[in-house]
Amino acid sequence: MKVIAIDEQLRVIYEDNVHFDKDLPEFKTQGGVYIHSDRLTVTSPVLMWVKALDMILEKMKSSGFNFSQIRALSGAGQQHGSVYWKKGSIQILKNASSELPLHQSLKGCFSVSDSPIWMDSSTTSQCRELEKAMGGAQHLASVTGSRAYERFTGNQIAKIYSQNPEVYKQTERISLVSSFAASLFLGTYAPIDYSDGSGMNLLQIWEKAWSKSCLDACAPGLEERLGCPVPSHSVLGPISPYYSQRYGFSPDCKVVAFTGDNPASLAGMRLQEGDIAISLGTSDTLFLWIQEPTPALEGHILCNPEQNALKNLELNILENAYGVFVCFSFKNGSLMREKIRDDCASGSWDEFSKALSSTVAGNSGNLGFYFDVMEITPEAVGVHRFNRDNQKVSRFPKEVEIRALIEGQFMAKRIHAEKLGYKVCKCDGNQWH
Repeated sequence: MKVIAIDEQLRVIYEDNVHFDKDLPEFKTQGGVYIHSDRLTVTSPVLMWVKALDMILEKMKSSGFNFSQIRALSGAGQQHGSVYWKKGSIQILKNASSELPLHQSLKGCFSVSDSPIWMDSSTTSQCRELEKAMGGAQHLASVTGSRAYERFTGNQIAKIYSQNPEVYKQTERISLVSSFAASLFLGTYAPIDYSDGSGMNLLQIWEKAWSKSCLDACAPGLEERLGCPVPSHSVLGPISPYYSQRYGFSPDCKVVAFTGDNPASLAGMRLQEGDIAISLGTSDTLFLWIQEPTPALEGHILCNPEQNALKNLELNILENAYGVFVCFSFKNGSLMREKIRDDCASGSWDEFSKALSSTVAGNSGNLGFYFDVMEITPEAVGVHRFNRDNQKVSRFPKEVEIRALIEGQFMAKRIHAEKLGYKVCKCDGNQWH
């Protein structure tokens, strides 16, 4: 969990973070998650997130940070993950005592204690059922921007309803990680924004409304548990009195809708049409700005978080130009790179970089595919190495392994970009496009 404070000139005046594994060892996570024995089910403890918020705010308070100067706050959360609020929790959230850390007040508020997150791949049967109910994968993609993906929230909800109907019955509200975090600051249930809501297999991305057919295919009474989606720039209301009393926030501090990490990255990098950006994180993400996307069986079309915000600034922009963006997510990102770094470079990024520089581009024909957990695209798992003669081998020299990893990861990203019609070429001799 990270926090950053900026002034009106966008200068950073404070930043800090809480590392789930190191700072909250009592939850016993690895990389902030639990990978279950089937290697498909991946969850995170909800109270760990709440306790991390308590911890980061206390660190700010101890540093002498002046919370009363904050005029507004917003945030970004990992996409697709879901939080399940137990019946009656809204009253506890609204009336949380400022004498207690928030995680103590909310410890009994969640009908599902470990939230399914974006790394989860355990809902294949629910995905097939949803695609069947919607008349096929392509039609589902045309409606929601994506075919059914195991990590997408609608399929996670369907699994919980199917396997634990009592738990679902006890749930009064389902939040995404982003709207969950906003709810903590708001002191009531925050709505899901259009952009993060696009990663659920539930939102009609063109109409920006829930698809009744998708909702009905996943679980009964789902619309009332999700609430109405809102534009990503929406001001949701003032901060909860809890924060004024405990930390000294101004009662007038506004809470702006939180969104997903991928939409936030798109907005933060100020991409223009034709730009490609790659975010190297726990999952790697390839962003493509596209004016008239065609929904396909690979990649995702998501509502652009900037669309309505830019229109509200009265800029002369056609709606379609800021309507949507396309992204591909690759599950085996930084954790896979860190694993190879530890195995082949003694845990040192400097040694990793030296080894990478010591080998030639193309790796003398050696190629590797590295999937520690089940990948999203392609659906594959395991480590697969091939030498220059296209023969499968069990190991590479360390420096070859490092370049095989990096080139294999980036080659996959380029292939998927070109499948959408993007041409990556050196057009003027110097500049890549």
